[in-house]
Amino acid sequence: MALFRCNKCAHLQEQPDEQIGATIACPRCAHPTQVYPTLFFVGRLLDKYFDAQREIIRLKAPPGANPTLPSVAAAPSAPPTAIDLSNTAHLTSEQQHEPIAEWFRRKHIVIQIDSQAVDTTGFFDEVAMSIGGNLPVLKDVLNRIRGAQQRAYSSTVIGFDGKSPEDVRAITSFCQQLYDFSFVAKAIPNRQKNNLLLALQPAAAIRHFFNGEWLEWFALMTCLEYSRERKKGFSCARKLGLTLSNEERHELDVFMLIDGQLPIVIECKSGEFRQDIDKYLTVRKRLGLNGKNIVLCIADLPDEHAKGLTAMYDLTFVSERGLLSHLSSLF
Repeated sequence: MALFRCNKCAHLQEQPDEQIGATIACPRCAHPTQVYPTLFFVGRLLDKYFDAQREIIRLKAPPGANPTLPSVAAAPSAPPTAIDLSNTAHLTSEQQHEPIAEWFRRKHIVIQIDSQAVDTTGFFDEVAMSIGGNLPVLKDVLNRIRGAQQRAYSSTVIGFDGKSPEDVRAITSFCQQLYDFSFVAKAIPNRQKNNLLLALQPAAAIRHFFNGEWLEWFALMTCLEYSRERKKGFSCARKLGLTLSNEERHELDVFMLIDGQLPIVIECKSGEFRQDIDKYLTVRKRLGLNGKNIVLCIADLPDEHAKGLTAMYDLTFVSERGLLSHLSSLF
């Protein structure tokens, strides 16, 4: 059975397993709260128990002694099949991020976790997967939206001349998805002129998404879905800040920790990337990883180009098309 514990009044009750991941109203106070698997609460209780045990041992130790404290097991990774990956706030929890925090603590690296960066209750992940799954057809839409945003235009026109009927249908369906999820304010087809008008949303989150963050969401969701398919435990973070010992700062676009042991860093680039290669080599060395675990995911990078760059540097270069294949070679 799953468990429901109200964040407001602390009401506790069991729920059917099919409710896991759902947000329901508390029967006592009506406050909306998410239903979690029992394992989630067991992990939190064990954390508190071991923390209390360590504190008791420390307090009982003679002055000046250095007692051996019991090690605290890393918090269990997110159950692969217990949550709806594309619609959950579970990934934002401290418990979900704790294995990552512990991994970096062992390397004496200070990190800054943006927990909301992996909240999939919005629609960024769905739209990103649509883009990444059909980028050759949809990249013209992305380029036009991004170009219009940079010029502070309020709209852009997607022309259909020279495109196949299949591509026109795919683009039209994608633009309708953008409208349904409020990524654009309007999507108006014009059959006479054989084009489609998009009225843009000026919100900063939408601008950032089309300016490249879509690829981060695509990489994150590809990793999460593959982990679930392989029944692997995972912890994940996006926009993970690092502060190294020399006060040098970096931000990792996507960081995955598989089964608490296998780290994967994915840096996502939808534009120029060459000037950053040395930076990623530095990060790889400081984290103590081999080149297979540091992945540069470059949008629309030709496969032969990716192979050549991988051979030149101790890093892995892939396109959005090749990311899944590389993950299958890691676990």
